[in-house]
Amino acid sequence: MTTIARVETFLVAPRWLFVRVETESGIVGWGEATCEGRSETVRTAVEQLGELLIGRDALRIEDHWQVMTKGSFYRGGPILASAVSGLDQALWDIAGKRYGAPVHQLLGGPVRDRIRVYGWVGGDEPSEVRDHIAAQVEAGLTAVKMNASGRMSPIASVAELDGVVQRVAAAREVLGDERDVAVDFHGRFTLANARRVAPLLEPYRPLFSRSRSCRRTPTSSAISSGPPPRRCRPGSGSTAGRSSCPSSRPASRWPSRTSRTLAASRGAQDRGAGRGVRRAARPALPARADRPRRLPAGRLRHAQLPHSGTEHRHPLQPRREVLDYCLDKTPLTFVDGHVERLTAPGLGIEIDEQAVRSADKRGHAWRSPMFRHPDGSYAEW
Repeated sequence: MTTIARVETFLVAPRWLFVRVETESGIVGWGEATCEGRSETVRTAVEQLGELLIGRDALRIEDHWQVMTKGSFYRGGPILASAVSGLDQALWDIAGKRYGAPVHQLLGGPVRDRIRVYGWVGGDEPSEVRDHIAAQVEAGLTAVKMNASGRMSPIASVAELDGVVQRVAAAREVLGDERDVAVDFHGRFTLANARRVAPLLEPYRPLFSRSRSCRRTPTSSAISSGPPPRRCRPGSGSTAGRSSCPSSRPASRWPSRTSRTLAASRGAQDRGAGRGVRRAARPALPARADRPRRLPAGRLRHAQLPHSGTEHRHPLQPRREVLDYCLDKTPLTFVDGHVERLTAPGLGIEIDEQAVRSADKRGHAWRSPMFRHPDGSYAEW
């Protein structure tokens, strides 16, 4: 029987939320529902959604997705989406184990044998860039991603913009022409700053750039005589049409019309929050949009990418810390800058349940850093 008997969650340091779903026959599926800085809130959402799953057939994955996403008056948002994503991954893990096949076989089979990965190298402090990149290259990676800056003024000074260029130039010098650098603006860049700096980075040929927000500069007579512009839709891309660098990403199953158009023309990025195994790539595939995959999350969410991500030509971002929670670390080791397609049943990794339960007893309360401008006002991270 594949009737769902239990749903559990685990807050695992440094900032992850794991989901465990068990059937009456003893098959266990694992997923990840991390939403950085809000994982405790997501934990409650998973518990509420679990009420809809207990006693149901675990193999009715699409039906469960419909119920979890549409079965309440209020829908969507990163909290619910992350909770659904973690449960969806666990159900696919169960299905693969039930049929004795890796998840990608259940999804129609793989289209490539390995996926390129990239490493995170910080970049808030310029002095860190060279050493951190050199360490990633030494580890065998062929691409890195870095912060474009530390705290940024709403209207950046020439020195601040030059600092961004100098960081990326230093990265390119270490990497040479055979490796790649991606640039992360986080929420630190206003739309105006992003538009100003993007053309300056083109000579260094970033693999892609991303921005977590499209915040706008305040409207004033010195800046604009028009009304305040409406806020960007998530994933709509703050530098579209102004740079040749692929940019941004949606964070829902059905991106806005604007972001789908962007995906078609420029490429897009998917952070993984709110996307299950099968849905991680579909919206932009008809438009042939290659999607760099950023997952500042745990190894469980990384495990789904060799199944859903075999359609993508851009790297995904792994985090090595979560290998501590894997019994066998070899399936997700890096070979020539790539991770090999997983072949074991389900998501293809074996979780050290004892280590996870022990880590959950300690828990975590990870929060985003808080930045302030020199005048004391809040600065987006």
